[in-house]
Amino acid sequence: MLFDGACGMCSRGVRFVLDRDPAGVFHFAALQSRLGRDLQRAYGVADIDSMVVIEGDRTWVRSSAVLRVARRLPWPWCWAYAFVVLPPPVRDLLYRRIAATRRRWAPPGTCRLLTTEERGRFLDDGAADGAESQLSAN
Repeated sequence: MLFDGACGMCSRGVRFVLDRDPAGVFHFAALQSRLGRDLQRAYGVADIDSMVVIEGDRTWVRSSAVLRVARRLPWPWCWAYAFVVLPPPVRDLLYRRIAATRRRWAPPGTCRLLTTEERGRFLDDGAADGAESQLSAN
């Protein structure tokens, strides 16, 4: 899962997934990190300002990415996947509206420290632009 590491709401979303994914299905990299940029180029989603989910050789962005994550979370969160029946343009309209104001809703701030196990789920600890700091600031 690639996320905007400079966005407080995105970082909170990653923590939400971490807390509900004890099996460690999801791994994370900030869009701004070296690996995040490399993955964006490799999967043809470069210069995108959206959450990106990569499964095998497939990628999902915007609302489709959110739904792919929800699908793999435990009950009741997996029920959110039911919104996949809505056409992507409709879902993405809501996603874009939230994304446009996300920094006002959830400004970057001091967050909980990551555990050693959680830190191991981040694919690139060489984050650029303070990307990982939103999750691990003390």
